[in-house]
Amino acid sequence: MTTVAPSKVKEFSTTSLERIAYKSVATIPTREPNDQYRLGYCIWKFLSERKGTLEEAIHTAGARILIPEAEVIRIVKESLKEQGVAL
Repeated sequence: MTTVAPSKVKEFSTTSLERIAYKSVATIPTREPNDQYRLGYCIWKFLSERKGTLEEAIHTAGARILIPEAEVIRIVKESLKEQGVAL
C-alpha cells in the first residue's frame, strides 16, 4: 500500500489581511494551537469587516490564552502597527 504526498500549500502574500492577522497573534502563548488559530481568525474578521473593536474581537475569540487579556491586546496592537495597519 502506498501513500500519496500531501498537496502543496500556497501561502497568502505578506500583505494580505489573513497573513497580517495570524502573524499578529503568532507570539501569544495559548493552551493549544487551535486557540491561536481561533484568535487569529477573529482578528482577521475584525480587520476585514471593521465591526466592533479590537478588544471585543479578542475577547469573543474565547481563546484560552496563558497571559492577561490586556497584554494580548497590547501585543496585537503593536504587531498590527508594525505591519502598517491603522486602527
